[in-house]
Amino acid sequence: MTGVAIEEFRMTELGLLPPKWEVVSLGDVAEVSSGGSAPQGKGFFGGQNPFIRVQHLELESNTIRRWDLITDEAVNKYGLKLYSKGTIVFPKSGASIYLEKRAILPIDAYIVSHLSAVISQSSLVDQNFLFYYLRFTRLSEQKAEGYPTLNLTEIKQRRIACPPLTEQKKIAAVLSAVQEAKERTEAVIKALRELKKSLMKHLFTYGPVSLEEAENVPLKETEIGLMPEDWEVVRLGEVVTFSSKPHNLNLSANENVPFVPMEYIPDDRIDIHQYETKKLGEIGSGTFFFKGDLLVAKITPSFENGKQCIVNNLPSNFGYATTEVWPLHQTTSADLLYLFYHLKRKEVRTDIASKMEGSTGRQRVPRHVLQNLHVSLPSLSIQRQITDMLSPIEGKIEAEESNKKSLEALFSTLLSNLMTGKMRVNNLEVPV
Repeated sequence: MTGVAIEEFRMTELGLLPPKWEVVSLGDVAEVSSGGSAPQGKGFFGGQNPFIRVQHLELESNTIRRWDLITDEAVNKYGLKLYSKGTIVFPKSGASIYLEKRAILPIDAYIVSHLSAVISQSSLVDQNFLFYYLRFTRLSEQKAEGYPTLNLTEIKQRRIACPPLTEQKKIAAVLSAVQEAKERTEAVIKALRELKKSLMKHLFTYGPVSLEEAENVPLKETEIGLMPEDWEVVRLGEVVTFSSKPHNLNLSANENVPFVPMEYIPDDRIDIHQYETKKLGEIGSGTFFFKGDLLVAKITPSFENGKQCIVNNLPSNFGYATTEVWPLHQTTSADLLYLFYHLKRKEVRTDIASKMEGSTGRQRVPRHVLQNLHVSLPSLSIQRQITDMLSPIEGKIEAEESNKKSLEALFSTLLSNLMTGKMRVNNLEVPV
């Protein structure tokens, strides 16, 4: 891939473009239409005909993984048109148009009227290139407030840049390679999350033993479920303390301290990757915590979304965080990383969430709910064996998430540069 010198461009209505690129209206090179009315009534569902709605499209992906199934009667009653596999679809009405979702039909399917369908009808435009160009261009920038709608006429009139056909196919091939790499990474992440979920269920029921050994582990029934006989059930408040600023810690208003807002508390990692540095006098209110504490979000929906972390990546031995967290400090009785995983269990979070207090939309987990939370507690050595088994999976998930973000950034950069001719692939050997 190469850059292009500015003098090699020519000015067009879409800005500077390479000289051999044409500017055409979408409707001149593609058939643009929309779907039909959604069937109403349970009697029209359960057939063999795929029917795709706006909510079936995924953000930042060309993948459609789910759809409704409707009967032949529904197709006939509503006069629905069948669109072929490979058709480009995107929302043309409602708030979804601002999300700029784009997708390619993975099968022949019927689509809802809120979706527009685009099929290349000219030797000038490659269908895959057209899909990525529609991901590059925004269709909804000028829509007024209220219920936004893109009518078919304005979609057809949208002007697009068309490189020579061979270059279009190479552009699409490069972008597809990055997109597919991202989707493979997403599949790995999904598999790792499922593995972690299964492993957590096993470890908190039988302990760190193999599947074969689990059959011989003596279990007992407790108020929080089955667990090995030699484990205890304790209240969380018995094995952790809630951190507060020590009386002998003297700080001036001008002293810089690390500050962790809610947006930096992850829902998919153990530690934080970011923090702010603020003068103490700039922090109107905050929660004091020690380095190494477990911060647990207490407000909805942050708590339900699993926001919590162990704060190790700090330049000092303490910091301040949003007031919407509880800071749990380790004692000699329990390992905080073990408790981190315990609090991540779905059944535990569901139980805590059911005891939140406050008005709708501003509910919080009271301190006494965490203090009185029953937790399963094996010996410290068993706790650490459990975390030693879970941490490598957590690390692999984090590495794959980082890889996914890098691929997303690469895709975004390539999409912008390739669709404007700032980066060229016309001389690149790419299978198309």
